[in-house]
Amino acid sequence: MSTEFFQCGRYRFARNRRPLVMGILNVTPDSFSDGGQHAGRDAALRHAEQMIAEGVDIIDIGGESSRPGSAALPLDQELARVMPIVEALAACGKPLSIDTYKPEVMRAALAGGADLINDIWGFRMPGAVEAVSGAAAGQAGLCVMHMQRDPQTMQEDPQYADVVAEVEEFLRERVSTLRAAGVDDTRISLDPGFGFGKTPDHNLRLLGQMPRLAVDGLPILAGLSRKSTLGAILGGRPPQQRVAASLAAAVCAAERGAFIVRVHDVEQTVDAIKTWWAIRHESVAGTGQSGE
Repeated sequence: MSTEFFQCGRYRFARNRRPLVMGILNVTPDSFSDGGQHAGRDAALRHAEQMIAEGVDIIDIGGESSRPGSAALPLDQELARVMPIVEALAACGKPLSIDTYKPEVMRAALAGGADLINDIWGFRMPGAVEAVSGAAAGQAGLCVMHMQRDPQTMQEDPQYADVVAEVEEFLRERVSTLRAAGVDDTRISLDPGFGFGKTPDHNLRLLGQMPRLAVDGLPILAGLSRKSTLGAILGGRPPQQRVAASLAAAVCAAERGAFIVRVHDVEQTVDAIKTWWAIRHESVAGTGQSGE
């Protein structure tokens, strides 16, 4: 393990405690599973309050859908969607993550109280590395995700010679770039990008060999909740009927070393992860997680 803790903005999480549960808060009308349910400010805040009551560790706020085939959202619209939520939740007592690839949104969110930048593009957009490595970024956590091509085309026959090796190589290169820009290892987490330019078999191979993807022991974030790979396993069930499969995937990811699981169903996942952790360690100690 390269670091004893994960620095997430104002919060510091010990790496020797149970994995963190990141709750998804989509303020979008078109996300694949819950699009439109929390698009308004009041509905989004109610959902955030519910997740906090359910034991969420991190709240991940997204203003632009990244489902396969989705179109890019103009900057002003994304800011209008996410910034009122960031500002309203800044003092909620939980770290706030922003799911964005736009440097302008990164800067605004960090200034508004966000603690983590979750970037599906792996900080490859011009200006993204600068936005998260300068003094204004402070100790914000970063999540580097792998994606083949872009959301519009990523699921059009994705191909790899060796998906695990190629994702590992990509993550290693991005970590090197962030380090060169002065970002400390304690701030970096890695996401294999399940469903982002991968077939179901690619995703299952990545999950099965996840320990290989923990570059230099950095923490892994796994986002499998309700995704189409689970639907394929279940014979085509829609997203809302993939809860049990999502829980199984979250526990499997934790068993293979994931430190953060990104989910829709917070209460059920917290219960599952706590139970897995207690069984694994033959003790109830350490089933809680709180940032310093």
